[in-house]
Amino acid sequence: MVTRIASVNVNGIRAAYRKGMGEWLAGRDVDILGIQEVRAERSDIDALVDSSWHVVNDEATAKGRAGVAILSRNAPTDVRTEFGSADFDSAGRWIEADFIVGGSTVTVVSCYVHSGEVDTPKQVEKYRFLDAMESRLGELARNGALALVIGDLNVGHRTLDIKNWKGNTKKAGFLPTERAYFDRFVGNEEDPAYNAGAGLGWVDLGRRFAGEVPGPYTWWSQRGQAFDTDTGWRIDYHLATAALASTAVSYAIDKADAWDTRWSDHAPVVIDYEI
Repeated sequence: MVTRIASVNVNGIRAAYRKGMGEWLAGRDVDILGIQEVRAERSDIDALVDSSWHVVNDEATAKGRAGVAILSRNAPTDVRTEFGSADFDSAGRWIEADFIVGGSTVTVVSCYVHSGEVDTPKQVEKYRFLDAMESRLGELARNGALALVIGDLNVGHRTLDIKNWKGNTKKAGFLPTERAYFDRFVGNEEDPAYNAGAGLGWVDLGRRFAGEVPGPYTWWSQRGQAFDTDTGWRIDYHLATAALASTAVSYAIDKADAWDTRWSDHAPVVIDYEI
């Protein structure tokens, strides 16, 4: 059976719905949707989302910040939000849900990595989160599991992933130390097994489908003409275990037709899995 899984940073779900997210969702035939930067309480989500959806979410400690959720046509069998050490505040950034799909258990994670800021506590928190993420990815990938991490991971792994990469090598989102995490997740681009078993064995499906081409990008700054000139970043991912990656049959980025028709500064990433 084909299961359509999508992910998007909504940049505030209430604002996104005012601008047209509901219409997009109603017409996209999605089975599971991971949402990041919800920036709302559960009651707000329930008031916006059609009652046919099952909703699980994790709110950030600071009201109106971050927040992750998963919407699904079928109810999950289990949900987890524990992540990292007890003294680390990861609320609103990581939620796992297990689903029965085609007789198998598929774990879907909606993840929102910190944006970070060089030489500030924000960057320290980002590295702590990436450390915890690396540990959890190793656990999720064991024994041929079907698992998927979707979301705004706030790191451009390769020079292909950022239009203006030369101007961002010393900025959060494209620092060598950040990119090294993704080398450990999916492999280094110079490794013959890159994106095919290298590192922890995860597969970056966006790069697998797009091939060795710039982008295609998923986020554009609100400033200037970034959207119109396609000066973007590819920071929204579907990272799949090898077993799940082998079932992916199509990939799309739902970029808006024009700047003024966007309902978020990110575009949804949509993949069909034949599980």
